Amino acid sequence: MTTLVFGHKFPDTDSTGSPLIWEWFLNHTGITAKAALLGDPNTEAKFVAKRWGFDLPAVIKDVENDQSCVIVDTNNPAELPDNINNADVLAIIDHHKLAGGLETKNPINITVRPLACTATIMHQMMGEHADHMPEGVKGLMLSCILSDTLAFRSPTTTEIDKDLAEKLAKDLKIDIEKYAGEMFAAKSDVSAFSDAELLRMDSKEYAVDGKKFRVSVLETTAPKTVLDRKASLMKEMPKVAKEDGVDEVLLFVVDILKEEATMLIPNDLTKGVAEKSFDAKVEGDSVVLPGVMSRKKQIIPALKV
Repeated sequence: MTTLVFGHKFPDTDSTGSPLIWEWFLNHTGITAKAALLGDPNTEAKFVAKRWGFDLPAVIKDVENDQSCVIVDTNNPAELPDNINNADVLAIIDHHKLAGGLETKNPINITVRPLACTATIMHQMMGEHADHMPEGVKGLMLSCILSDTLAFRSPTTTEIDKDLAEKLAKDLKIDIEKYAGEMFAAKSDVSAFSDAELLRMDSKEYAVDGKKFRVSVLETTAPKTVLDRKASLMKEMPKVAKEDGVDEVLLFVVDILKEEATMLIPNDLTKGVAEKSFDAKVEGDSVVLPGVMSRKKQIIPALKV
């Protein structure tokens, strides 16, 4: 049976690139594997796949009973196929906190490390096999690291991530700042997306003090293009929350260059979350949070209701 490799719903660059990287590794080591996606990837991920010569993996809606699979870049059942507990999960490779709720048929290999990027962990796990990575796979790995670290601006960045990215860039003869700029420009082009699509584009579900949130982060070098749509985005938030079975959508527009986030404040609940979580004084329908760039390290751990 072919082993499927996939990340989380609403895939970003890491959840698009890492399945392709691990597909290569498993096949290279004699295990038949195929990358898959759990949704349409964002514009940066599409740019990266095309840049390094990869077709986007097929989008799957669910997994069949006993389907062998490897989960990457998440361990949260809310971000995985509905039937995941009936699949045959062989391994989890991730860099997020444990969410709980996954059940497996057998003991499995779990690798969760406090690094900025799943692809960095994969490089460590490959050992000497990493020396055989083709150029395209190296390019995916570099792209995943630059995306997850915001080109080393994110507080999640470790020296391990940075050193690997610089080594890969040297091997590929890539100028990191120039290439990262091209990636972020692709990510910042959101003109083709509806408000609902923007709210779900890079989002994760989290429960905090009895409330369920869809925490959406839009990382961009052109925040004005998103904030100009503030009124319609806030109007769409309750609709998306109701459709997705959460209490509220929290939207953070991260300005990569200024290294700050703007949180939209459509109601009293989000105002309270902003003030209690970030010690912010909210006046109006948005608030700027200086230095806040990472959902994993700065947003999720801080959330209070």
